[in-house]
Amino acid sequence: MKIGAPKEIFDGEARVALTPESALQLQKLGHVCVVEAGAGAKAGFSDAAYTAAGVEVLADEKAVFEAADVVVKVRGPEPAEADMLRKGQTLISFFWPAQNPDLLEQVKARGATVVAMDMVPRISRAQKMDALSSMANIAGYRAVIEAGNNFGRFFTGQVTAAGKVPPAKVLVIGAGVAGLAAIGTATSLGAITYAFDVRPEVAEQIESMGANFVYLDFEATQDGAATGGYAAPSSPEFREKQLAKFRELAPEMDIVITTALIPGRPAPKLWLADMVAAMKPGSVVIDLAAERGGNCDLTVPDQKIVSDNGVTVVGYTDFPSRMAAQASTLYSNNIRHMLADLTPKKDGVIFHNMEDDVIRGATVAHDGAITFPPPPPKVAAIAAAKPKEKVKELTPVEKRALEVATFRKQTVTQVTLLGVGGLLLALVGYAAPASFMSHFIVFALACFVGFQVIWNVSHSLHTPLMSVTNAISGIVVLGALLQIGSGGFVVSVLAMAAILIATINIVGGFLVTRRMLAMFQKS
Repeated sequence: MKIGAPKEIFDGEARVALTPESALQLQKLGHVCVVEAGAGAKAGFSDAAYTAAGVEVLADEKAVFEAADVVVKVRGPEPAEADMLRKGQTLISFFWPAQNPDLLEQVKARGATVVAMDMVPRISRAQKMDALSSMANIAGYRAVIEAGNNFGRFFTGQVTAAGKVPPAKVLVIGAGVAGLAAIGTATSLGAITYAFDVRPEVAEQIESMGANFVYLDFEATQDGAATGGYAAPSSPEFREKQLAKFRELAPEMDIVITTALIPGRPAPKLWLADMVAAMKPGSVVIDLAAERGGNCDLTVPDQKIVSDNGVTVVGYTDFPSRMAAQASTLYSNNIRHMLADLTPKKDGVIFHNMEDDVIRGATVAHDGAITFPPPPPKVAAIAAAKPKEKVKELTPVEKRALEVATFRKQTVTQVTLLGVGGLLLALVGYAAPASFMSHFIVFALACFVGFQVIWNVSHSLHTPLMSVTNAISGIVVLGALLQIGSGGFVVSVLAMAAILIATINIVGGFLVTRRMLAMFQKS
């Protein structure tokens, strides 16, 4: 089969669905690849690079559609492109069938098969083909970069001779793939990051990344996870609590990044005009849902505006395209994996198995019929972990009662141990010879004094583990010094050997620590 990638004609789109590297991998499956001249130029892939990878470069889009058995694209086809499809030909691209019923009817009439990359089911086996996640990951990262560019101040806090710089406060609404990428990037840049999601089970993920999860005081059960791992619409009561919390946070936030989307529906309005008005001048709102109407009231798709109070609202819809080389690489890999599933025998022949959950779920038109929406997959979608039960916070009275009980228990234990120890010591003193007691006293004093001498050395000069070993060596040195003149020749020799070995251990320990500290000193 011939796999063909035309140049993207959507205004501002810089990505390409086939890279030289992915073409090499497709050829191993038995396919032949063709590409339109200049298709990868905006993403940094020259025609010469395609030629070197064994890809035939064709003059124009029409030539690609005529030559290819499978057409791969990033954006869905324009009506003029859909008219170039023929019966039996396969198109693989983003398609958004629920939002484009007319386009779906058009490709059905042409008799083409359409595999929509936005319809890949979210099951474990399909993760390698999940183009939405690939692009969302890039969008979340790029959103923070765009926010920093428009914010004009530090993300991280600094203390300088010229004054103190407070860290930026970032709020990320929605902890899907894009949201988690934004959280990770903002946190790594040093910002104080807050995140909210309707799915309480993601709180642990957010906190593990160093961000703060925004909890709502909402008693009713809120199940925010819909089929396939996407967020579901919230109840009116939950939404009111949510908006009230956002109004509370708005004056404190420097940057707000919204990522909330519901499949097949317009983006929910979460950051309203009054919240923007409450933000500080110079603050930034990045709306990653702009292409679906936006989460912010003031969002204008593909534009950056400044509100009356000086807040910048960015509604770009091409965040992945702004990192075209990386986005093209990931997207072309997603398509390559899809084609690998469509070519099970690796003989270059496409086998469209409609019994396969992934292929059936992504196929929206096949054999002159519309196959959207697909049936539920036989394999369950990736399940989110159940939220851990929150530990009940104790009242002051309960805390005091717990402290008293703990103190009493510890006191009883200590008194018991002291009593048993005193009894054993009395029995030993009664039965043992006088020389034993003198040696025992030396041992006890060595343990106490030796430990205190070493342990009181500043911890910046040795690691905690080395502190313990040096303390033990100190006990040995002190005990040996006390014993060196109290016995015969054998005792003195053994005491000298103990002093030598223990001293080597202490000095060596400090030398090793000094070398470790020197590694962190500036030259």
